[in-house]
Amino acid sequence: MGKKTSINYPADYLPIPLQDGYGLKPVSPLLRTDLVSGRARQRRLYTSTPTQAAVSWSFSDPEGQLFEAWYRDTIHDGADWFNMPLRSPLGTTDLYVCRFVDIYEGPTIEGGNYWRYTAVLELWERPVLAPGWAEFPDYIINSSIIDVALNREWPGA
Repeated sequence: MGKKTSINYPADYLPIPLQDGYGLKPVSPLLRTDLVSGRARQRRLYTSTPTQAAVSWSFSDPEGQLFEAWYRDTIHDGADWFNMPLRSPLGTTDLYVCRFVDIYEGPTIEGGNYWRYTAVLELWERPVLAPGWAEFPDYIINSSIIDVALNREWPGA
């Protein structure tokens, strides 16, 4: 990952975003030029582009208090990059460097006892496998089988 930060989302105290409504939207790396003939010419302009993630949380009163204080004080009202565990096709990991695109929405009352917050996060890089993995499709598609076999044959290794 190209960018690193020492600021972490307080995952020991706050839940990761809900799956409901969660989604990733990569920023296009293409430059497209429409031609007079009706066709278009396009090329890859960048190899590293950000991805936006629509996220939401459901917090208790104390969690909402911590979230808002962390947002204001630790990441300076959303201006700073931070590390956060997020789910992607690569799995759930805390390696995603992200920041808020703008201030969160909410809190709105949910179920009488919880507060819903929603936001859009910008991930520094699109969550994809490292270059070169596309040459080994069997390893990718069968990775769960390989993982089970390795853990069964070499536990603790």
